[in-house]
Amino acid sequence: MNPILEAIHGKLVVSVQAYPGEPLRRPDIMAAMSLAVQKGGAAAIRCQGLADISAIKGQVDVPVIGLWKEGHEGVYITPTLRHAMACVHAGCDIVALDGTNRPRPDGRTFEETVAEIKKQTDVLIMADCMTIDDIRRGVACGCDIVSTTLSHNKAAIDTTMDEGPDIPLLKQATQEFPGFPVVCEGHVHTPADAKAALDAGAWSVVVGTGITHPTSLTSWFVAAMEQ
Repeated sequence: MNPILEAIHGKLVVSVQAYPGEPLRRPDIMAAMSLAVQKGGAAAIRCQGLADISAIKGQVDVPVIGLWKEGHEGVYITPTLRHAMACVHAGCDIVALDGTNRPRPDGRTFEETVAEIKKQTDVLIMADCMTIDDIRRGVACGCDIVSTTLSHNKAAIDTTMDEGPDIPLLKQATQEFPGFPVVCEGHVHTPADAKAALDAGAWSVVVGTGITHPTSLTSWFVAAMEQ
């Protein structure tokens, strides 16, 4: 087992990202937030954008999962080989990319993209999946980690605290691939959600909005108080 995968086994991974136009969207702020969550016990950081990857890698001692979002529809999480290689050169330990079978801007298939990354680098590859078929595809083509990131098929910013993680998909994946790193990501908003994901067999649990997005956190409190 790769030591990076061992380091995150049974642990919390924190996604440190800010959306375009938000006050916190600066690499130095994302790096400071990453250091803060590391001090709180995060075993790894997930982040997006080349500047953020580089800045965060310079601040933390834990593994960094890097991705590059471009656009908002279709395949937008590290959509091409070029995006993936740029993340690698920025310093990430794991590169995350859309693991669906949807068309990619450069015409490559998901499998071709994974194969070329493996040919050119030793970086670990994380497949962000939507369905069990995506997870099967990710395992079959040699990804090191698969995740339930896209199973809700909407951005985290559009969720509420009551919308929990996709436990059914997680259970199906861990039963089909026992011992394989299946990560729970998406709609993990509370400590109870995270514990439920681990109890369901998750290799590790990624939390983003519930820790690092103060706009959403504030709106949840406001909404509850207005009921």
